[in-house]
Amino acid sequence: MKRSKKLIAMVAVLAALCLLTFGFRHYETKKEQIRETDAIILSIQPDTVTSVSWTDGETSLAFHKEESWIYDADAAFPVDGQKLEDSMSVFEALGAAFVIEEPEDVNQYGLDSPACTIQLSTDEKDYEILLGSFSVLDSQRYVSIGDGNVYLVKEDPMDSFPKMLSDYVKHDEIPTFYRVTEISFSGGENYSICYSEDSSLSYYQDDVYFTERDGSWLPLETENVTAYLNALQSASLTSYVSYNATDDELDSFGLSEPELTCTISYETENGDQKQFTFHIGRNQQELEQTQKDDSIEVSAYLRIGDSQILYPLANSKYQPLAAAGYDDLRHDEVMTADFGDIETIDISLDGTLYSITSQQEKDEDRVFYYNGEELDFSSFRVAAKSMRAASFTEEAPAGKEEISITYSLNNEYFPQIQVTLYRYDGANCLAEVNGETMCLVSRSSVVDLIEAVNAIVLG
Repeated sequence: MKRSKKLIAMVAVLAALCLLTFGFRHYETKKEQIRETDAIILSIQPDTVTSVSWTDGETSLAFHKEESWIYDADAAFPVDGQKLEDSMSVFEALGAAFVIEEPEDVNQYGLDSPACTIQLSTDEKDYEILLGSFSVLDSQRYVSIGDGNVYLVKEDPMDSFPKMLSDYVKHDEIPTFYRVTEISFSGGENYSICYSEDSSLSYYQDDVYFTERDGSWLPLETENVTAYLNALQSASLTSYVSYNATDDELDSFGLSEPELTCTISYETENGDQKQFTFHIGRNQQELEQTQKDDSIEVSAYLRIGDSQILYPLANSKYQPLAAAGYDDLRHDEVMTADFGDIETIDISLDGTLYSITSQQEKDEDRVFYYNGEELDFSSFRVAAKSMRAASFTEEAPAGKEEISITYSLNNEYFPQIQVTLYRYDGANCLAEVNGETMCLVSRSSVVDLIEAVNAIVLG
């Protein structure tokens, strides 16, 4: 009996070995069906495609082409046809690394439940492309194109198809301004800036932007205007809060009556004259809430011209664009003249007058003298140029005069600039330029200037 049991056990082991041998050989047979290839398995030109759709997890998108590309679910969506065709360009020459001919079980390749199903149509043919799982050894994607084979492809089509509808919006563009000839503001600010190289408008040769106020042309700081334009250029138009703004949305986002509208007239590199307009608005509900809680940060939005796309505007981008007033863009230096243009400097300090003269040889820096002796003028120059507006004001001077300096220039249109500084309070002095109040400056900067003068006249 025991011998019989041993015989049965040996037969069972032999049967198991036979099954393992058969399975291994079957595996080898299956393995032999995979072969290397360098074939191009798809060659579809994107501009011949008339419709495309894909399902990727929970995302399903579909587009068709008439005169331009249209999003099937909403014809109002502004489709960027170039981005869409760029996604399809992976199929211009989709190459395979391996081919599995007539596979018996596609489950092992992830094609029973594809990671993505892509459908393309041209005038001549319809295509269904299934994207399966990755191979274990080389992490290449298994793909089925409907010809009965499974392929391992060299380039993963999933890398070319973004998952979000927003990736295909045709965003507005902010152009490159070769030369800005005029900037007009309306809304919170109402004035215009013009470009001019007329030397009779300013004693500072770098001034090219001007605005008219009370019948006079006043210069703006070129760097400030340039920084404003750069802030616009850096505004991000890569996400949106609405791609087809309704009247209610325009009202809610403060864009039916914008907080600020700016129109820029500019020249292109080819000399063409063009205009560009943008609008800034802020969330009206949040603005109302700030009346009770001023810690609330108010969302801001950007609209380009009459576009129906509304863009979010981060606070770091909103602030420099909203700072569009005259005081934001004007010079904050009290004295902007170039010291190379100054011929004499007359100083009134504590009731005493002092006169500084200068000479300039051709192609050399101007040299300054006091009582016939050449000066080390660096401390005075730095102190004079460092004096900047802490805040602008039109308040008339009421305090004692601290110091008055008259600069005589080699300029037929602006022969003199007079800067007078008055006491104001413990932290500030009031600066008057050519008899008109300009701003408050820090008292410490005035002290530095007076000390620089004393260093010259006292020895």
